[in-house]
Amino acid sequence: LCAHCGVGQLPADVELDIENTEFSPGVRRMQAIVGQEAPFDHGREQMKVLAGLEVTTKSVERTAEAIGADIAQREQAEIQKALQLELPVVVGEPMRIMYVQMDGTGVPVVKKETVGRQGKTEGQPAHTREVKLGCVFTQTTWDKEGYPIRDPDSTTYTGAIESAEEFGRRIYAEACGRGWSRALKKVVIGDGAEWIWNLVALHFPDVIQIVDLYHARQHLWEAARKLYPNDEGKQKAWMKIHQKRLLDRGKIEKLVGALRSIESDNPEATEKIRTEADYFERNAERMRYPKFRGQHLFVGSGVIEAGCKTVVAFRLKRSGMFWTVRGANAILALRCCHLNGEFEDYWEEHRAA
Repeated sequence: LCAHCGVGQLPADVELDIENTEFSPGVRRMQAIVGQEAPFDHGREQMKVLAGLEVTTKSVERTAEAIGADIAQREQAEIQKALQLELPVVVGEPMRIMYVQMDGTGVPVVKKETVGRQGKTEGQPAHTREVKLGCVFTQTTWDKEGYPIRDPDSTTYTGAIESAEEFGRRIYAEACGRGWSRALKKVVIGDGAEWIWNLVALHFPDVIQIVDLYHARQHLWEAARKLYPNDEGKQKAWMKIHQKRLLDRGKIEKLVGALRSIESDNPEATEKIRTEADYFERNAERMRYPKFRGQHLFVGSGVIEAGCKTVVAFRLKRSGMFWTVRGANAILALRCCHLNGEFEDYWEEHRAA
């Protein structure tokens, strides 16, 4: 017992790493792995089936979230190092192309986490909080047709429920840790969300910026449906001209001009067309798709969209789930660590600490 702080400890517990817990390090490691993979009760069942261990659902939850919170705390320390330019210099061969992609997806949360927050429907409260997710991956080559090929096992993820400002620091640190300074060509791909391009301007000012082609096409489809709400044939004919001849060919100024010249008796359609014209004008330089394809670059954000499903939705958006922000962020940190192939290194460092 310490005479100054009054806290006591058993040396044997410290040596065996079982201080303040009833579980051995090996059991806690298993609880973390099953806890990030599936619902906590399923994790409890997995431990019984695979290891013959009887644990409670709550113990899986508490252990997984505690380890996830520790990982998240370490991430914040790394982020601060990156911002203070204290990251170790990453040595090695130059990389041909490195990509950063970002997106957001809502996660269902308990009521206290949405107090005072507006939902998607005006006048209705929010039921979710947005996870901002980012990924970093590399590309070295392309196929015979010139289409890019993502380097195998090169994708890492990072994300949290946090402000755009906080996330900007997070994705910047992830890119730095991956060797951003060694990339010969740097690319950021995202949808038209303003927060994404604000972060790019702040943290990645000299990159090639690309708006996801399929997201841009979706904007055109929305305009077509407003113009011809009950005529699918006219919608397709309109898209053939405006998508295939203008958008896909990177002729954005002509597309904007065509949109602004449209006259409609429907005020709602007129407003929609004006909004979309502004969107394409604002993102014109990010939509030079033939130029990007000529450099064998990706023009879609499929990697991060898939990540929103596999990293976030698969674990955090199952039926009946409602999270606290703290709990969601802990499991997300744990899951990213595991999917990035970094968990075993973390565990060894944790045990050695």
